[in-house]
Amino acid sequence: MLQTIINAWKIADLRKKILFTALIIFIFRLGAAIPVPFTNIAEGGILQGAAEGTFMSYLSMMTGDAFAYGTIFAMSITPYINSSIIMQLLTVAIPPLERLSKEGEEGRKKIASITRFVTVGLGLMQSTAYYFYLRNQNYLMTDDSGAKFTGFYAVFQALVIILCLTAGTAFIMWLGEQINNKGIGNGISIILFAGIVSRIPAMVMSVVSYFQLGGPYYVLAPFVGVMALLMIAFIVWMDNAERRIPVQYAKRVVGRKMYGGQSTHIPMKVNMSGVMPVIFASSILSLPPTIQMFVNVSEDSPWNTFFGIFQATHPVYIVLYFVMIIFFAYFYAQIQYNPIEMANNIRKNSGAIPGIRPGKPTSDYIAKILSRLTLMGALLLSVVALFPTLFSQVATFCLDKFSDGYYSQGINISLGGTSIIIMVGVALETVKQLESQMMMRHYKGFLD
Repeated sequence: MLQTIINAWKIADLRKKILFTALIIFIFRLGAAIPVPFTNIAEGGILQGAAEGTFMSYLSMMTGDAFAYGTIFAMSITPYINSSIIMQLLTVAIPPLERLSKEGEEGRKKIASITRFVTVGLGLMQSTAYYFYLRNQNYLMTDDSGAKFTGFYAVFQALVIILCLTAGTAFIMWLGEQINNKGIGNGISIILFAGIVSRIPAMVMSVVSYFQLGGPYYVLAPFVGVMALLMIAFIVWMDNAERRIPVQYAKRVVGRKMYGGQSTHIPMKVNMSGVMPVIFASSILSLPPTIQMFVNVSEDSPWNTFFGIFQATHPVYIVLYFVMIIFFAYFYAQIQYNPIEMANNIRKNSGAIPGIRPGKPTSDYIAKILSRLTLMGALLLSVVALFPTLFSQVATFCLDKFSDGYYSQGINISLGGTSIIIMVGVALETVKQLESQMMMRHYKGFLD
């Protein structure tokens, strides 16, 4: 990976793209440090003293701590992700949108434009929820007497905060599109990657703090570090794993030359949807806690129980997360691969899969392999995403049970799996884009 980046740096065009991407990341991190007007959040942020594995800690992870400190990028890229999910689902369900998606570049531009408007709408909704949360938790500036603003001043304060947060969402969406057009990698993924990487020092300090507790933590804390390294290695292996479908091409004469008569294969990745199922599943499951921020729910209310199941450590959340990862993996596989089109392309080029008749038998065979690979990839992805959560639950139960409550603090790395999947997945995808761009330029140093 490092050698690929070094080789890409030697190419002037790619060097400009890398520097442009770095500039966008710098702007994103700068905006994540600028607080919204009229907020009064303490040094520890709104998560000070809050338990890990909650919706708040999830948003803080996805935004690079911008959410915890009430900055202009507090909503980050999550409204755009949710908007993309909604539009892709509607494209399958609504015929006019489906026709637009098949109209080529013009159709995709129209869908992208609609996605932007939906993003602003979702950003406005989430910003409003965030404002009410800040107001209810007394994180807003007050008048000289220490009371909350009322009347015109309260409305003005609300408008400024909500519009600043919504504008931050729209600006981040624009930054992501600039990376897509002029930089390296996928804009959404790069911004998520930057936010999560910025929290690595805090994650390391969290593990160190466990180690300082002594006792069983002398074993658990190093185990967490080793587990993270093994998960990275597993994700890299999973990303490179593929199923190769053999294809035999018949000889054919074109003009005075003879073509074909060779054996090749069609590579199909086990994890063909990358990190997107994890990102989309996390974003969808964040919607109910967003609604919770609008209202005050008493502890004995049934709604409090309902919203409680969307905490990352709740068993129902774990099951929903698992099911949604599998759903989005299949959803993306259906978008990326069309077995009928693949079978037709093989037949048009005088090819055939050994032992399989051309036409419908070939498309059925490819669809069967695609379904099995998607399930295998989704299960592997779910294991990596959910293992830290399950490990945290088991470790916390054992520490509390066998130490008579002395180590009741337990250990919580519930969101570690999601972070590692996104970081490693985005890094691998970006490096592959660099390699493909160097291949296009016939870079001799890379080909050697």
